[in-house]
Amino acid sequence: MIIRKKKAEIEKMRRAGQIVAATLQKISAAVYPGVMTIELDTLAESSLRAAGAIPAFKGYRGYPATLCTSVNDEVVHGIPGKRVLCEGDIVSLDLGAKFDGFYADATVTCPVGVISVEAERLIRVTREALYKGIEKATPGRRLGDVGAAIQQYAEMNGYGVVRDLVGHGIGRSLHEDPQVPNYGMPGHGTLLKEGMTLAIEPMINAGGYGIRQLADGWTIVTADHSLSAHYEHTVAIIDDGATILTEL
Repeated sequence: MIIRKKKAEIEKMRRAGQIVAATLQKISAAVYPGVMTIELDTLAESSLRAAGAIPAFKGYRGYPATLCTSVNDEVVHGIPGKRVLCEGDIVSLDLGAKFDGFYADATVTCPVGVISVEAERLIRVTREALYKGIEKATPGRRLGDVGAAIQQYAEMNGYGVVRDLVGHGIGRSLHEDPQVPNYGMPGHGTLLKEGMTLAIEPMINAGGYGIRQLADGWTIVTADHSLSAHYEHTVAIIDDGATILTEL
């Protein structure tokens, strides 16, 4: 069941989103060669709690950390630990928070020091693909329009769009209906209506779209070991389009 939000509820989600955005900004600034991913996780949790928010991921279905840190060929759900980030790596930072009863969720992909031109391009195209999708998130359009915009932009740049993982509705629960694929056909799928709140999150691979799960039960990697980038915003559908809730 899709739960449409009232304006006051959307504003509560915006406050949660601002906390997520500010925390991601702080964590991104701490990404450099030599830092351990667990240090980024510690910073994320302390920052969220200092703002009065609750980490959304920690303990969710048994996930052990506040932050997801997915490095290089890791697509999503990388668990922070003693891994040391190295010059030339890229790392996706996925963070969710609950504040005043509502959730927000966002992701950025960061360079570690100086990275290759190819990695820079993958990050840029993934970020741009997210905004292509958000542009289509208007009342009267369908989720297929959002997914198609993301897919077409990524594929025209030679990249693979992950199909086995999707975005989601969000609100009083971290994951709500509907699912939000990053691929699709224009004019197909769920009708978008004012008050819907969605986490739109393209996961784009430099190679093919195939993925596999590691033995830890969480980390998802590209099947062909190619680099992967991930961007996400929580958005609300309003009368004239989509408003981004996870930006400052």
